[in-house]
Amino acid sequence: MGYQSAGREEEVSEQERIWHWPIVTMKERLYASMICWEGWQFVVVSSQEGTCYIDLCGTPLTELSRELHSTVVPDDYHNFSILHELREYLAGQRRAFSPPPYMQGTPFQRSVWDAVLEIPYGRTCSYSGIAAAIGRPCAARAVGGAVSANPLPIIVPCHRVIGKNGKLVGFGGGLALKERLLALEQGSLDL
Repeated sequence: MGYQSAGREEEVSEQERIWHWPIVTMKERLYASMICWEGWQFVVVSSQEGTCYIDLCGTPLTELSRELHSTVVPDDYHNFSILHELREYLAGQRRAFSPPPYMQGTPFQRSVWDAVLEIPYGRTCSYSGIAAAIGRPCAARAVGGAVSANPLPIIVPCHRVIGKNGKLVGFGGGLALKERLLALEQGSLDL
């Protein structure tokens, strides 16, 4: 399978072609709840199987419905457990979450997300460190792409992934939120 680019055909693998597909590919009913913390609004979205998406920007449900190709309705009942865990985490009373359900993604993305789950609470790891951990030491940029595609930020703690030089880089909720989450975990945030 190929695509036209600059007058020539380039081969694109199936994995690369689906890199940016949405988390939910079938039209289904999803259940959303909002949680607020220090001025940020997060939208937690669940399917019948469990939590499937966390939006860190407080995106309206109509936009999330379009983005996720599903009907997203407000419903705290389906999100009760994860909301409880998130509130505990944001209060500094929880260090880990119940295992997330199967996360749809490429095998490469899932290997990156699994490695991110291994970063201890309060610690950080670089993109190149993740690449080395999954046996792909030259794939730091691809790791960055997989981290940015993480559908469950905070639960799969992509805020713990930093630049090789130790600087905070890239985060779907913005660098200020990334900095606050790290400060929370490192005990330097007054609660």
